[in-house]
Amino acid sequence: MCGRFASTTPPDKLAAYFGAEALVDADEIEPDYNVAPTRDVPVVRVREGARHLDFLRWGLVPRWAKDLRIGSKMINARAETVATKNSFRSAFARRRCLVTADGFYEWKRLGPTSKQPMFITRRDGDPLAFAGLYEQWTDAENLRDIHTCTIITTTPNKTMAPIHDRMPVLLAPKNWEEWLDPHNSDTDSLREFLVPAPDALLTAYPVSELVNNVRNNEPSLIDPITP
Repeated sequence: MCGRFASTTPPDKLAAYFGAEALVDADEIEPDYNVAPTRDVPVVRVREGARHLDFLRWGLVPRWAKDLRIGSKMINARAETVATKNSFRSAFARRRCLVTADGFYEWKRLGPTSKQPMFITRRDGDPLAFAGLYEQWTDAENLRDIHTCTIITTTPNKTMAPIHDRMPVLLAPKNWEEWLDPHNSDTDSLREFLVPAPDALLTAYPVSELVNNVRNNEPSLIDPITP
């Protein structure tokens, strides 16, 4: 799964990297070294024919849901079932996005009761582009629309396999246009993107156990340590 990540690149730089328009002021967004579910996360999607960088609540809430809290259980969608599962099927066909990150955390099991947090990022330092889906849910009680998203996961590559049995789907730049196109509903071809990242793309290293607590949010969380 993917349950925690770091988002530290300013929105204007993210927008430039993804060829999108930033809809928020970079000065209004603080770096987040410990992004947790239900927080607003940077997402690239196509609206009105152009790419936009928006901030959506992490944890997809289907349009038919009765309660916003269901989103905390839908932070990830499995590549194997995303095209058929009722919660994600419609979004996979029509509302796809890129969830951006500088790296993500996963916990490597060392023994029956011991886990070591690891930080996984690109070797070249570029932002990650997670395959994502988004939805708009209407809060009828407060008369507002809430935009939410989820990250698609798949089986691990050789870098991730010793750490965890799942990893987020990472989309290459050559696939962004086809993935983001809201008029493309060819789910068979889209599913071909939902594969593990190339083995040489990522690097992983141990980090402080301070990341275990979502209240901790500081640059040192992504610094390598000696376990």
